Amino acid sequence: MPNKSILTWDDFAKIDMRIGTIVEAHDFQEAKKPAYKLIIDFGNEIGIRKSSAQITTNYSKQELVGKQIAAVINFPPKQIGPIKSECLVLGSYQPNGSVILLSSDQPVISGLKVG
Repeated sequence: MPNKSILTWDDFAKIDMRIGTIVEAHDFQEAKKPAYKLIIDFGNEIGIRKSSAQITTNYSKQELVGKQIAAVINFPPKQIGPIKSECLVLGSYQPNGSVILLSSDQPVISGLKVG
């Protein structure tokens, strides 16, 4: 087991993970490492959120639009260069350092809770 703190169920319950639909993907020219600026729709309750993700190795901007992904939406916003990231897009790191997005294998309503 990696050297990480063990979470309690109460800790886990604080994390608000949701499914969102990427509605726009743009090159993030100002980023230090290749990345995209993402506009993600989390449905009526949460709305639209911005994020950035270093996923250019495995995804084109065109294939990202319409893709449903998992994200944490209750971290405080974080300034990343000229954009304020409003959610943390989740993915798994590959041995080469690239990222594969966590996503739903079937279409779901944007904003649904992951748990």
